[in-house]
Amino acid sequence: MSGKPRVWVSRPTFADIVARLEPYFEVTEEPVEQVFSGAELAARLAGQDAAIVGLKERIGAAEVAAATRLRIVANLGVGYDNLDLAALSAAGIAASNTADVLNESVADYAWAMMLGVARRMNAAERWLREGHWHATEFTAWLGLDMRGRTLGILGMGRIGQAIARRAAGFGMPVIYHNRSRLPAGDERECHAGYVDKERLLRESDFLMLALPLTAQTRHAIGAAELALMKPSAVLVNVARGGVVDDAALASALRQQRLAAAALDVFEGEPLVHPDLLRQDNVLLSPHIASASRDTRRAMTALAVDNVLALFGHGPHAGRPPTILNPHVLAS
Repeated sequence: MSGKPRVWVSRPTFADIVARLEPYFEVTEEPVEQVFSGAELAARLAGQDAAIVGLKERIGAAEVAAATRLRIVANLGVGYDNLDLAALSAAGIAASNTADVLNESVADYAWAMMLGVARRMNAAERWLREGHWHATEFTAWLGLDMRGRTLGILGMGRIGQAIARRAAGFGMPVIYHNRSRLPAGDERECHAGYVDKERLLRESDFLMLALPLTAQTRHAIGAAELALMKPSAVLVNVARGGVVDDAALASALRQQRLAAAALDVFEGEPLVHPDLLRQDNVLLSPHIASASRDTRRAMTALAVDNVLALFGHGPHAGRPPTILNPHVLAS
């Protein structure tokens, strides 16, 4: 057996990028995508020095209890709610994410979803495929124009700002709410105005969610928040499942208290609330907002860079570029 440190990669990625690890590590890459139980994760992490994982791998104290050699968990995603950061830090394990490299791709997809649901493209395509198109009716399939409508963004980090910058081409005024207000220069670049959350909900014609999932943001959009929105409004979620109370959203859509929704993420995914599946005014997508070839390759490369750096290799040697808990490096 090799004396090199060991890296476990939890899913197939891109062989040429993972190959960058091979001069320095013994690499084990899973051949197929699968969902691991906690016990299976613990077994795979035991004896590993590093791991590259995705959002399906939920890793906390139990999963790393026997992983006495583990020094870093590199997450393939900008969000890291699948990682118990406190537990990893307590065990002296670094964690990293893939911040920044997916901002533009996710923003593009968010706009695609917003445009698609506004013009009812998902329902129209399904209707056509089912063989219902025998004539064109002038007043059929009427959607929503976006020009001049107000775009609201809840969560104005890098992805939220990338979404906002695209609004100028559609002539949409932008308002936003964030945990902290952006510097004035960033607001000018995004042509965005800061408002409190209640005003955001009341005034948005299209409400885009781009905030992380934390204990504080779980169900940030629930029944009370949906009740504040215009009945003509459209909700788009490219953030995380759990930011929205899916049952409350399904009820609001069914009762026409909200015009439409476009969702790339869900509570309990891959399960989707059955009431959302039944409604034509919802565009559904299987958590693929970052799924362009270039972006997924960049995400893999950044995860590899983080692992290499922690072990003293590559251009970032000694300092993983997107480490989430840098204090562990000093311990």
